[in-house]
Amino acid sequence: QLQLVESGGGLVQPGGSLRLSCAASDGTDSYYYTTGWFRQAPGKEREGIACISSTGNNTNYQDSVKDRFTISRDNAKNTVYLQMTSLKPDDTALYYCASTRTFGRCMSGRMDFWGKGTLVTVSS
Repeated sequence: QLQLVESGGGLVQPGGSLRLSCAASDGTDSYYYTTGWFRQAPGKEREGIACISSTGNNTNYQDSVKDRFTISRDNAKNTVYLQMTSLKPDDTALYYCASTRTFGRCMSGRMDFWGKGTLVTVSS
């Protein structure tokens, strides 16, 4: 069982930056897994925004964040990151990370393990 814990959320002004982290708890080796970041805004469905393969060699992004967000991973630390820049009020949401064995399942949200989320609020 892979347990994931997100951190790094908070309140940021429009145009600002945040870096989210997704750590596998209790020392579980997460480097076998594709990991993705998802978000759910109030009143909206959850959406996939970025995925990274287990090795980090493959990534995929939702078009709305492609030029602003960067997903990366440090397998030595069992951690996946989401660097977010040029944040907009529309980026306000609860951000989740999740993992699966299969890269192709990621953006559609067909994941096996989910964290509980970290809240990002973009507001002046």
